[in-house]
Amino acid sequence: MKRIFVGNLPSDATETSVQALFSQYGKVRSIELVSDIFSGKCRGFGFIGMEGHEARAAILALDGNLYCGKPLKVKFEEPAAKKGRRH
Repeated sequence: MKRIFVGNLPSDATETSVQALFSQYGKVRSIELVSDIFSGKCRGFGFIGMEGHEARAAILALDGNLYCGKPLKVKFEEPAAKKGRRH
């Protein structure tokens, strides 16, 4: 299973709405939307678990496409060791 980062989500995004969006490209194995601790609303990003070929299809189809008027950022999650490093 691959983890996909999805960013630039609207604050009213829910697990149900994001699952509906990604399930067009395969079975969604897991969803983790990051929520504001006080309001409970989506903070604009989250992570989706899908099988490799389905994840690649979702990334190709959704990255840069408008969702609720905002262009989505969809890519494979970067490994923790690479985050913040610049070469």
